[in-house]
Amino acid sequence: MLYIWMRFEWQFAVGTVAAIIHDVLLTVGIFSLLQLRFDLSTIAALLTIVGYSVNDTVVIFDRLRENLMKFRKMPLIEVMNLTVNETLSRTIMTSVTTALALLPMLIFGGDVVRGFVFAMLWGVFVGCYSTLYTAKSIVLWLGVKRDWSKPEKEDIPSAFRDAP
Repeated sequence: MLYIWMRFEWQFAVGTVAAIIHDVLLTVGIFSLLQLRFDLSTIAALLTIVGYSVNDTVVIFDRLRENLMKFRKMPLIEVMNLTVNETLSRTIMTSVTTALALLPMLIFGGDVVRGFVFAMLWGVFVGCYSTLYTAKSIVLWLGVKRDWSKPEKEDIPSAFRDAP
């Protein structure tokens, strides 16, 4: 959370943490619902899902920050939709590629890796969803600063505001 806050804004950090919590809770929930064995490999999968989700969210938030600076007059929701449309193919291709690598392991792998692979497959699906919808929606709800290139008008001392 601290890294995201330092790199972007606190609203992005809150959105990222909410998406991570969403991913982990849904993965633990599916294991509970299906009464699957929860062991150390499942915990390793949860940690991998967290890293996967944070990476995906950072990519989208980085593009969002670029678009916020580029389209200053465009409403925030439209900038967010444009950003998601620009990064959607990358997000889907990454998720599908990961799923294609995990599917043979689920089918042909033994019982030792089955829980890990199932958690990863579920986590990749849920992580893709939460990055595109949960994290972005929380940032939209909290609002964000539109331009990082110049200081806010309130940050400039009054003696210098009207200077040429």
